Parts: sequence; structure tokens; C-alpha cells
Amino acid sequence: MIDVLIVGSGGAGLTAALQAKKNVDNVAVVSKTYPTHSQTVQAQGGINAAIGQEDSIQQHINDTLKSSHGIANASAVEYLCGNAIDAINWLDDIGVPFSRNGENEIARRKLGGAKNARACYSSDYTGLKILHTLYDQCIKNQIQFLNEKMLLNIIVENNIAIGITVLNIVSGEVEEYLAKTVILATGGYCGVYYDYTTNSYASTGDGISAAYKAGAKLKNMEYIQFHPTTIQGNNILISESARGEGGYLVDQNQQRFVDELKPRDEVARAIYDKIKQNEQVFLDLRHLGKEKINEAMPQENRLVQEFCHLKMEEDLIPIHPAAHYTMGGIKVDLEGRTNIDGLYACGECASAGVHGANRLGGNSLLELIVFGKRTGNSAANNAKNIPAITQTNSQQFQKDKEYIQQIFSLDDPRDFYSKRAHMGQMFFENIGLYRTQEAMEETLAKVQGWLQNAKSMGIKDKNKVYNRNLVEFLEFNNMLQIGEIIVQSALNRRESRGAHFRVDYPTECEEYAKNCVAWLENNELKIEFIDVENVS
Repeated sequence: MIDVLIVGSGGAGLTAALQAKKNVDNVAVVSKTYPTHSQTVQAQGGINAAIGQEDSIQQHINDTLKSSHGIANASAVEYLCGNAIDAINWLDDIGVPFSRNGENEIARRKLGGAKNARACYSSDYTGLKILHTLYDQCIKNQIQFLNEKMLLNIIVENNIAIGITVLNIVSGEVEEYLAKTVILATGGYCGVYYDYTTNSYASTGDGISAAYKAGAKLKNMEYIQFHPTTIQGNNILISESARGEGGYLVDQNQQRFVDELKPRDEVARAIYDKIKQNEQVFLDLRHLGKEKINEAMPQENRLVQEFCHLKMEEDLIPIHPAAHYTMGGIKVDLEGRTNIDGLYACGECASAGVHGANRLGGNSLLELIVFGKRTGNSAANNAKNIPAITQTNSQQFQKDKEYIQQIFSLDDPRDFYSKRAHMGQMFFENIGLYRTQEAMEETLAKVQGWLQNAKSMGIKDKNKVYNRNLVEFLEFNNMLQIGEIIVQSALNRRESRGAHFRVDYPTECEEYAKNCVAWLENNELKIEFIDVENVS
């Protein structure tokens, strides 16, 4: 019997698994891909902690709250920042190879929105090094991994989560896994911005969609952070570390036009304004020199050479903003608990209230560790008091088997791939850096039409084994469901705040200094705003 079942094998999921394993015996991690393929590797710049003498936990708290534009949960932020130094020490102890300064201290750089240099880093591979180290520790602790299994639904009975259903991607069969507690750590939903995101194609909001269908509440789904610097034409991320190390943003006349270390929403909009005027924008690192570039950002240097055939020490790098991180997610308390008993969430798929309207650079990796630990501990302690589940073949399992069979049996000539591409462009243009009532209503109508059509749509590939056509169709359905919630939430927030900028409501409004909550009730999307102090 699985005590704690974690869905998702990124930094949050692996941290939760390691913490849970300290308290219970049977911990398993389910993953759509493989652990080292997680989106965590895209967090290159660093992980925040106020470990320098010039810095303080209070300043870290202040920077985080300022970046949130007034809708972060102060208790969650205090917990995040207050446990940051312990998180760094733990990562250092388990073997994360942090870069060091001349005094052999963990090296730190300044990222956007921060008063001080507090992002601890491992050159520009920080997320990757953390993820690989966590995976090594999971193997060492004999945590079970169930790979290439796509989450379909949460099994809920009497408002208690007792397991999940998955599609075995290898065999094409539906499987169920029962567990005393379930933790969702499935990442964000930037995949909605298909071809306009730094994220992998796997970031399609599967866990958030499953939680929503099961009755869990979602929060602040309208908030998507656009990274200012991706390589023009392919959205490959050039980390904020490049600007943290002193890189410039320049226009086609090689003039700087924005403070490079302002919050990401401001920098991204400044760049996009130039692009909308048919101007090119560049990242300029030439003044740093080859030695500094090779030391501080070897990965980005290699990517620029491979994909642009340019050299950072000699050339201007053409850039463009792209969807990078989602601040919204499954509404949880500080223990990672949802409104469904036995169901937890952590990491980017969760909304514990630490980011508000705009995430502070360097806080994403920190959230994975701090709240991954707390959620893993909470779920494991709860599991100790739950008897083993002996039943099998749940109603949800039977329902999902029938649904997959139905997809194979339907013959519909409509091609969802073209709709997915259209959706990505439409969301970037209409639900992106700038938003208007008219454009959002147009987007909503299109998404709702596709949602209706998808009910009768099948797939062309009828083979079961490694059927990517089936997986991508299921992902597209999740993207549509998430997309509708994003647009409805954005339409209801009639103001501009952080990453949500409405041309028709260009200022912050005190009436909306609240969190936007969405849930499914009688097969209908419901939305309301709740006071920030009531979040936890």
C-alpha cells in the first residue's frame, strides 16, 4: 500500500518524496516523463536566501511582498524567506555543487526586484544541479519511480482523495494507484502558450486540471509571468543571471532603455513595447568579456552559439519575451493541503500565496524546497493515521477506461494540432503582456467552442503502444480547460496588477487587492474574489 503518492518528479516532487520517506515506508513518484526531464532545469539563475552580511531575512520578505503587488499571503512569505537559509544549507549538505566566491562562501548574484545579491547559484545550471542531486538522493533512499504514466484523474470518494488514475504511455492502458495521501507536484501551465513559452511541451497543467475536475479550488490563474529574455525565434531561455552578472538590454541603436533588474513584468513589457514598434531588442554581454561569460553562464553561451551562431563576447543577442512561469495554481494552505482531504499540492502547480501577482526572481526554486519539505512532511504524518485501502477498480478507474476506449473509437477528421498552434499564438497576443476586454472575450469564445468540439473528437493513430497522438490529445484537452479558467479569471479582474496588465483598466484598484478563486460546481466554472488574509 502506498503511503504517500507524489505526482510529478521535478524539484518539488522529489523534495516532498525525500521528506515523506523520513516518516513513512512506502513512497512512490509518478511521472509523465522522467525525473531529470523536469521543468526545474529551466531555473538557471539561482535560489534566494539572505545569507550575506549585507542582506537580511526581513529584506527578502519585503522584496517578495513588493513584487507580489499586495496579494501575497504574508504568513506564507515569512515562512518561505525564514526557511531559506536552512534550505540552502540542506542542499549544500546533500551535495548540490554551488559556485563559490573567493572566501569559499556560496556565490550569490542579484536578480530582478531584489535589493541585494541573494540568489545562490551553480554557474547557470542551478535548477539542473539541484534536480540531479535530489534524484540521486531519492535513488539512495529507495523511493519508487513510476515513469511514463500520465495523470488522468484523482480518485475521490466522500471528498477524500484515495489515489489516481493514469494512462500508461508505454502500453496505452489505464491504470489506478491507490494511496493514503496524494501530492500533486506536476508543474505549471505555460504550455497553453504553445510555441510562445520557455517551458517544455509537457507543461500542460495536467495536475491542475485533474484537481479542478475533482473539486479542488484554484487561485490566481490569470497570473502568468513572461520572461524578458528568450532567444528570438525559438524561445530558448537566457536566464536572468545574464542581467544579474551585468548584461544590458539595448535597442537597435544600441541604447539602453530600461533598468535591467526591475521586476520581470516591467522589463518584459518594456521589451515588448519596442518589438510592437517593429524594433529589435538585444541582450548585450560583450563588455563582460569571454572569461566572465564562460565562468558565470557557460550553458547560455553554448545555447547562443548553437542556436544563433553568435558569440556572447562579440555579438548582440536578439531577444523576445515568452511565457515562463505561472503564479496561479491549486489553492493550498501552508501545509500544502487542498480543500479535498488527503490531496496536497506543492511547487508551481500549487498556490500557497508566496508569489501574488508577480514572482520575485530566485524564489521559484526556493518554494520547491521549502514547501516541498513541508508538504511531504504533512502528507506523511497524515498517512500514518489512515488505514490501508483494500478496494480496487474504483468508479473513476472504470470511467477513465471507457473514456480512453471512446477516444480510440471516434473517427473525427478535425486536426487538433492546428488548433493547439492557433491557441498558443492567440493566448500570447490576447492573454499576454497586454490584455483587453474585447480580445479576451474573443479568446474565450474560441476556447469554449473548441472545448465543445473536443467531446466528439478522436485521434488518427489507433495503436496503443507509445501513442503520442493520444497523449497530446489529452494534453490539449487539459490546455483548453486551463485556458478557459485563465481567461475567465482575467476578465473578472478589472484592473492591472503585476503580470496582469489590462489596457482598458491600466491601474491597480483597491477593490481587487484580493485573490481570485475558481472552482467547478455542477459542471460550471465559478469565480469569486477573497480577501488575502483569508487565504491560509
